[in-house]
Amino acid sequence: MSASPVRLDFQLTSARHTRPFTADARYLPDGRPKPVVVFVHGFKGFKDWGHFNVLADWFAQQGFVFVKLNLSHNGLVVGGTGDLEDLEAFGRNNFSLELDDIGTLLDHLEQHTAVLPATEADFSRLALIGHSRGGGLVLLKAAEDARVKAVVTWAAISNVNPGWTDELMQHWQQQGVYHVENTRTKQQLPLYYQIVEDYHQNRLRLDIAHNLRRKLRQPLLIVHGDQDETVPVERAHELKGWKPEAELVLLPAVTHNFGGGHPWQQAELPNEAQQAAEATVEFLRRVV
Repeated sequence: MSASPVRLDFQLTSARHTRPFTADARYLPDGRPKPVVVFVHGFKGFKDWGHFNVLADWFAQQGFVFVKLNLSHNGLVVGGTGDLEDLEAFGRNNFSLELDDIGTLLDHLEQHTAVLPATEADFSRLALIGHSRGGGLVLLKAAEDARVKAVVTWAAISNVNPGWTDELMQHWQQQGVYHVENTRTKQQLPLYYQIVEDYHQNRLRLDIAHNLRRKLRQPLLIVHGDQDETVPVERAHELKGWKPEAELVLLPAVTHNFGGGHPWQQAELPNEAQQAAEATVEFLRRVV
């Protein structure tokens, strides 16, 4: 067995848009088919943010194939700086686009066995993990895609509509754009009004409460820090209320990014992320 995971990088294209996006997979090449875990980043995030590469290697060492992707309109450019730079693309992002991007990745993994050889990856044991907004996305994707066998959320949102006020909506529609600050880079990130239009056009598909109550059949683990400053811990209790059979793990004194930051220079996971990862692996070993 190799002491270090293999890393495979690949590029994706979608039938819905012309913007290429990237993903990578890590696994230990031991000749045994392993469960496949797909990790989805959150708002203003990307697949190589902070400690996510350390996380990928750690999951590979635990006997999983760990795949993470850049959602196509997250602001990164293929072959670019590796950070948010295409703000126009960022502004054109929306929730149904992101769900379709995840679907594109799953289709690619299922159809292109040269990416993940059947001797190493068991796609029939597929799980999704999502952080923050990505947590909401994996709940919605699992509800509509039976290929997913288990779901884990880390600090997940419970509603894709973050409480847009009537005043904001009126201004947003008139101006066509609303800006949010990236506190890390100080960039003013545009959000075009089309995200609201997409939300209304796909209301049931994007309704987390509805999908948890009516459609999600897979085992679910909800992980949340009780000191989350971005997505309050009450959101985890909401998710649990909508799917009572879900497992809930509350981590004391843990904040939204599970101890991580960007860039991350250490070879080890933050202690808080380690706790979340260990709870996740214990769950996945039981259910996939």
